[in-house]
Amino acid sequence: MNGQRFFLLCGLLVVMAGWAVAVPARAGGEEAAAIRQVMAQQAAAWNRGDVANYMRGYKDAPDTTFVGSKVRKGYRTILDGYRKHYATAQQMGRLTFSELDVRLLPGTDGEVRYAAVTGRFHLDRAAHGEVAQDDGVFSLLWEKTADGWKIILDHTS
Repeated sequence: MNGQRFFLLCGLLVVMAGWAVAVPARAGGEEAAAIRQVMAQQAAAWNRGDVANYMRGYKDAPDTTFVGSKVRKGYRTILDGYRKHYATAQQMGRLTFSELDVRLLPGTDGEVRYAAVTGRFHLDRAAHGEVAQDDGVFSLLWEKTADGWKIILDHTS
């Protein structure tokens, strides 16, 4: 009977260890899915020519940063830059994201508060404003806020 109890206890520990590993992975999958959902909403807003709703994916803060041909700091500055460089729906075109890689960044307490996302973008458009580039790569630093996942640093080239 002692041998049976020992194997039963070992089996129970293996199952519990599996649950402990599966729960964070599932939670991580939900967090990554939430970020992908924000990006899908951004692309949909962009494709409607709606820069204001596209910007809802960014944190509305003075230290939110966009790095492109130059560094822009602050939500309003980034919004104004998008409006200037993509003044019409034809200049905005159709935005698609690809090769997305979402990496969740847990703190020392194990809580995920930040994420790094890399990928590619493509603009299918007939008209160009000040920005002639239609394809490129990006890296985004996201912060989990009370309002959901928000971009705090965007480096696009």
